[in-house]
Amino acid sequence: MWSNKKMLILVVVFAFSLSKSFLHCQANRGIRNYNFVVNEATYERLCAAKKILTVNGKFPGQTLYAHKGDTIIVNVINNGVNNITIHWHGVKLPRYPWSDGPEYVTQCPIQPGDQFSQKVIFSEEEGTLWWHAHGDWSRATVHGAIIIFPNYGTDYPFPKPDAEVPIILGEWWKADVTEVLREAVATGGDPNVSDAFTINGQPGDLYPCSQPGTFKLNVDYGKTYLLRIVNAAMNDILFFAIAKHKLRVVGADGSYTKPLTSDYVVIAPGQTLDCLLYANQPPNSYYMAARAYSSSNVIAFDNTTTTGIVQYSGHYYFSPSLPLPYLPSYNDTNAAFKFFGNVRSLAININHPIPMTPNTAIISTISINTFPCPNSTCAGPIGTRLAASMNNISFVRPPVDILEAYYNNINGIFDDRFPSLPPLIFDFTADYLPVSLQLPERGTVVKVLEYNATVEIVFQGTNLVSGIDHPIHLHGYSFYVVGYGFGNFDKSKDPLNYNIVDPPLQNTVVVPRNGWATIRFTANNPGVWFMHCHLERHLTWGMDTALLVRNGPSEANSMLPPPLDMPPC
Repeated sequence: MWSNKKMLILVVVFAFSLSKSFLHCQANRGIRNYNFVVNEATYERLCAAKKILTVNGKFPGQTLYAHKGDTIIVNVINNGVNNITIHWHGVKLPRYPWSDGPEYVTQCPIQPGDQFSQKVIFSEEEGTLWWHAHGDWSRATVHGAIIIFPNYGTDYPFPKPDAEVPIILGEWWKADVTEVLREAVATGGDPNVSDAFTINGQPGDLYPCSQPGTFKLNVDYGKTYLLRIVNAAMNDILFFAIAKHKLRVVGADGSYTKPLTSDYVVIAPGQTLDCLLYANQPPNSYYMAARAYSSSNVIAFDNTTTTGIVQYSGHYYFSPSLPLPYLPSYNDTNAAFKFFGNVRSLAININHPIPMTPNTAIISTISINTFPCPNSTCAGPIGTRLAASMNNISFVRPPVDILEAYYNNINGIFDDRFPSLPPLIFDFTADYLPVSLQLPERGTVVKVLEYNATVEIVFQGTNLVSGIDHPIHLHGYSFYVVGYGFGNFDKSKDPLNYNIVDPPLQNTVVVPRNGWATIRFTANNPGVWFMHCHLERHLTWGMDTALLVRNGPSEANSMLPPPLDMPPC
């Protein structure tokens, strides 16, 4: 029989062991710090070198890692020559919009020589998200992936892969992208399209002077690879595939999905996909490739194809001619929306239920528009200046950010009367529409939502100027995509076909050309949250607004106070 002394020693040892375990857990939960130094670096692509804006000299930028529920601090130091802001795309930042990043919406920009420590609070997100600049077009090169692992002690809802690989799809211009934007703003016309698409910063060997840098993914036969795909392109929805391999989609926009096996995937700017790649083909080298999906027959787009190579390890006969994977045609709307429609939530989060009977309904048109130009000298249709709008309001950036104005009760910065219905009712998707309908109003107009409101938003595309697909992104929230369709939304018939069983939980939804899409969410994250088209030229033209979600009834569901180092306006 043990003595009391031995028993005491055992208890002390057990307590020490438990204490070590607790401290280890706390250390894992410790706040990780990153330094983002924004500066110019020289990169050579397409036979020419140019200076681009980067974070820490890298293009694409570094990958951030976190576990579900973690908090990280990113110290953004602007050593560039222009203003900068950084957005954590898809991160909800509960009660803390101060770090969200959109210029003149939640903060004024970080000026050259200044810095801002952004606290990034993760909550329900799990999977792949990304970060990017959010002011002018600097996000073309200032972006990177965010990988959010499962909570400590838990695992993926699928067999653990042998390796995980970020695949960042982007665009490259031979010209300075800032000059591309300036020219478009000056002329009022459509910006010049990019000269190449990229995979992890490389155009691939179908472009001149690009073969040596082509991205290669080295794989071992029989192993499984989790591809964390980000569409960081500026203006193009993309098809992506790997020759003779299928992709198994298991996540989208930082949320798990029901497994979906497909020969190709479709991914819009702002969206992310988690896809399992099984290295189960005869050892050889195989192309991965991406090219644009564009439903419009009048809007110019980059029609080139970017490639990478999946290269099996080992000794084998190398085929000198690599076949390209099957990719649908550029304008194959059926292929694009067949994929979008097959993405379903793995399970409905009990903490994030689908609102069944929304008490706040919004229908918003999303349109390309025009403004008149003096003497009809601009480069838009019939000498006009191109614009864009939501519910016929073309967003204007204010001189002071909206969040600061709201928090500090500064009057005259924004209007809180964004309409719940289109102010002009017409056949939105008709083939021919009067030119008089193309003129929107200008304004900094936001929609106010009460805390905990259950919200349904129908985005209605129009055929003004030219219809096209629109990826609409909402900051601060994920939402359920309960339905979409083509033509004009019918409020008496279309809701009967909503998916309220397993709709995908996303932060960016693609509204089909001359069609509609419906999202639902609960407004339980107080703050000011930007909502906009993620085609960069449409954002520039004004297809934006913001949702102002009021504080809840207690301190626990109200906005946290701002940090002391908010950039000044």
